[in-house]
Amino acid sequence: MSAARPLPLGDAAAAEPARRQPRKRSGGPDSTAYLLVAPLALVFLVFFVVPIGLVFVVSFFEYEAYDMLIPAFTFQNYIDVFSQKVTWDTYLETFQFCAIVWAITFVLGFALAYFLAFYVRTPTWQITLFLICTIPFWTSNVIRMISWIPLLGRNGLVNAALVGLGITSEPQEWLLYSDFSVVLGFVHLYTLFMLVPIFNSMSRIDRSLLEAAADAGASEWQVIRHVVLPLAKPGIAIGSIFVVTIVMGDFVTVNVLGGGKVASIGKSINTELGYLQFPPAAANAMVLLVIVVIMIVALTRLVDVRKEL
Repeated sequence: MSAARPLPLGDAAAAEPARRQPRKRSGGPDSTAYLLVAPLALVFLVFFVVPIGLVFVVSFFEYEAYDMLIPAFTFQNYIDVFSQKVTWDTYLETFQFCAIVWAITFVLGFALAYFLAFYVRTPTWQITLFLICTIPFWTSNVIRMISWIPLLGRNGLVNAALVGLGITSEPQEWLLYSDFSVVLGFVHLYTLFMLVPIFNSMSRIDRSLLEAAADAGASEWQVIRHVVLPLAKPGIAIGSIFVVTIVMGDFVTVNVLGGGKVASIGKSINTELGYLQFPPAAANAMVLLVIVVIMIVALTRLVDVRKEL
């Protein structure tokens, strides 16, 4: 008997047992995925898409003093948004708040995240310090903003200390109900929203990269600039999205710490709602939504935030 010859490559592949071939599912490969995502999609539709759709529709309605909503189709609400100088000034002031608050929260958040990620080695201490940072969030935002009034008021502790130490001869009015107090309140509220994403990015950085840069003669600032900062960009982008979007729509902080002397687009919308001017408020809200979406898209174009997901 002659020895069996080895099968050619094509014949060997054809002779593979049928059991190695993947079985086809009767329901299709994507049916299970659709069923799993359906509840979340339904919640997203009911609580996000439908309300925004209603606001969009109302933004084209007319209104009168004693008739809050008149079903009609008019562009007058949007014309008023873009034709009034006070609206442009309000948007400009809101953008200024966003830029200042973003810069301060970025510096504070980056510094604190760097300290927690590379100087605090023990996870227990990291968790402890994070909990300390979250303690203010155990109370309402309004309570935390009101707590600044006894500190920054004309007869508050800060003015009393300044006058008592001879730094100023009289209480400083700009400490409260001013742009300064509003920015201070924003920084107090939203620094943690910048800190957490940046820390999450830094915690994933391979420590050997920092050691290699240090062995190559790089200073700590050079390591931060050329190693840590580029690798932490996704966290910076996510933190920036959080801070910018929340500051754009915040009106509670402006109302409490602005004292009626500071304007923002969020406060403007809240004032229109208070006067039952729903169509103008809806038009302002839609314009604000478009601006925020454009800012988010720009940030996601610059930085791939999917690395954090």
